[in-house]
Amino acid sequence: MPTRNDTSFLLQVVQPGLAGLMDGSVSTLAPIFAAAFATRDAHTAFLIGMSAAIGAGISMAFAEALSDTGKETGRGHPAYRGFIIGAMTFVGGIFHTLPFLISNFYAAVTLAFLVVGCELVAIAYIRYHFFHMRFWLSVLQVIIGGGLVLAAGLLIGGA
Repeated sequence: MPTRNDTSFLLQVVQPGLAGLMDGSVSTLAPIFAAAFATRDAHTAFLIGMSAAIGAGISMAFAEALSDTGKETGRGHPAYRGFIIGAMTFVGGIFHTLPFLISNFYAAVTLAFLVVGCELVAIAYIRYHFFHMRFWLSVLQVIIGGGLVLAAGLLIGGA
């Protein structure tokens, strides 16, 4: 059973960090891959990915910071939570954007797909480690969610 300090750490640091990582990793997939496959231009995909990662990070930071004071829920100071979730949302969105700095479109897309896979497994591991979820069930859930968003981006980009 977690102690009060463990519970506070989970509520105030791990949970907003995980939520940000999940949001950044998944919500930016559709715009990045839609842009990539619509234009077949790595630079354009990079710019869209960068703007999506920054925009999502700012949005999530404000949403979390303005959601509650933290006093009633024990979730900690809202600005601190907002910073954590905003930073982790940016991190989640930027990692699969960086491969598009490679000018070769096919190499960039291949590397971006590999990075997405690593991100999703990392999210599943964090859920397993901190929230004691079954690892393979967590992997399946995260891959299904990420896969649906990725598929939307690929369908839209290929239209």
